Amino acid sequence: MAVSPNPTIVVAVPDSTQRQRFADKFQADFTLVEAEDYAGLRQAIENGTVDVVLLDLDLPPGGAKPCLALLEELQERSLDALTIILSADRAKSTALKIMDAGAYDYFVYPTDPDVLRTIIDRAIEKLHVQRENRILRDALERKDATGDLLGSTEVMKALFDSIQRVARSTSTVVVRGESGVGKELVAHSIHDLSQRRDRAFVSVNCAALPETLMEAELFGYEKGAFTGAVATKEGRIELAHKGTLFLDEIGTLSPALQSKLLRVLEERALVRLGGKKSIKVDFRLISATNEDLEDAVKRGKFREDLYYRIHVVPLFVPPLRERVEDIPLLVNYFVKVYCAANRVPPKRVDDQAMLALKRYAWPGNVRELENAVQRTVLMADDELITIRNLPAEIMQAAARSGRNHFRIPSGGIRLAEEVASYERQWLESALSESQGVKTQAALLLGLNKEQMKYLCRKYRL
Repeated sequence: MAVSPNPTIVVAVPDSTQRQRFADKFQADFTLVEAEDYAGLRQAIENGTVDVVLLDLDLPPGGAKPCLALLEELQERSLDALTIILSADRAKSTALKIMDAGAYDYFVYPTDPDVLRTIIDRAIEKLHVQRENRILRDALERKDATGDLLGSTEVMKALFDSIQRVARSTSTVVVRGESGVGKELVAHSIHDLSQRRDRAFVSVNCAALPETLMEAELFGYEKGAFTGAVATKEGRIELAHKGTLFLDEIGTLSPALQSKLLRVLEERALVRLGGKKSIKVDFRLISATNEDLEDAVKRGKFREDLYYRIHVVPLFVPPLRERVEDIPLLVNYFVKVYCAANRVPPKRVDDQAMLALKRYAWPGNVRELENAVQRTVLMADDELITIRNLPAEIMQAAARSGRNHFRIPSGGIRLAEEVASYERQWLESALSESQGVKTQAALLLGLNKEQMKYLCRKYRL
């Protein structure tokens, strides 16, 4: 979970006057929750996501012992709220003990609100990094089990769960989804998690060859079966014996090949082209298609009996436009991969460019996104990738989207984050236009001096 535009701070201070002082200073930029003892502090933590805890060491019952217990509890529960300790105790031994227990910082009274604000801002910035890294780490852990599939949205978590469940079975699987969503990655994941993982994974693109060549490719042939058959050759189905056969774009197979494939699935045996001997085969079939097989069956383009043979367990891979919140995760992953692969310094994508990437429709799905990121990594000179570095079609789509309409993804949006992103972009543009002179930028935005100061503090500009 990312840090929200208005992070939550629990002010756990026994002195009501001091709490009010903090409220006056910070309430414009943060959501404040007050606590006057440890019971109230724990209740605040239980009630919702907390970003930073301002904890007075004298909070009742007071002393280092309950503070150390709380820090240990936060770590054990993997609650990544950062704790800043406020204390009148200047002893280095106390500060070291508290810091070793996991506190983010130790602040000695009397407090300077401006200095404390700087510490809080740094703590929140660290939280951004921690939480983004955790999301990426969790996704990469899932990647170890599911190949190069990445995603943290609910629809992808459900897909990962289905992959792991079906991998334990021996059922025939059909993976459905648009071109570029990663159907072959799903098939690889099922194979890698199955009991056949130590045997071959044989992939065939059924749309890649004409019917005559595809038949020889799938079923193999004997020497002399046709002109040019100078030696016996095993087909892809034989090569998948004891392993997994993946037939991509199975809907493009001709009726004749559909019939022969059905016979192999029913008899678990095949005959090579030009041969007479029946060869037993044991393989798991995983097929994939981006076509409407049901409609193809109705039109007589796809055999109904074969349809039911391959459609035992269907898995649907969602298009990228239906899991927009996965785009930052995928982008950051591909940036790291292609920076390393091309031996270029690490790069990162700024907020405006990421927003443009999220607004693009991605007709080519993850494959198109990966190619776009790879191209951008190679062509961008600076460490920071901006919207100007993105491919022209993405910039143009972002411009059209911004002018004409807002497209809400099926999973919805976080309005506060979207509004904050736009606010920051306008602010950065005005500051750039005015060469960093804030008074001129304020005029461009129609803001007064105090409003400009507030926004610059809010976005640390």
